[in-house]
Amino acid sequence: MPSRQSGLAEMEVLTRLLDDRFRIPGTSIHFGLDGLIGLVPGLGDAATTVASLYLVYRARALGAPKPVLARMIVNILADTAVGAIPLLGDVFDVAFKANRRNLDLLRRTLKEGAGRG
Repeated sequence: MPSRQSGLAEMEVLTRLLDDRFRIPGTSIHFGLDGLIGLVPGLGDAATTVASLYLVYRARALGAPKPVLARMIVNILADTAVGAIPLLGDVFDVAFKANRRNLDLLRRTLKEGAGRG
């Protein structure tokens, strides 16, 4: 089982790639492969959903409680459902950043859990 720190570092790399890797020049707007691959109808959204679900799998391995895992899945479902709508979904992918939300939620949860020990 990976250490918590190395697991979070791995998840950060994937999250950055999916949600934050690129910046629109002259703006503070960042987007990742989720926004780009999502432009491919059907297949793109399916591929990024699988990557997002991998992050939930890793969160479970790091000890995230079931309510947190459920919230992460709800974020992914919202991203997938709205992301499937042409054009609106592409804008939503750039703005919503389900993977960044999920990683931030996981970090807060693990930090709070560490404070209780």
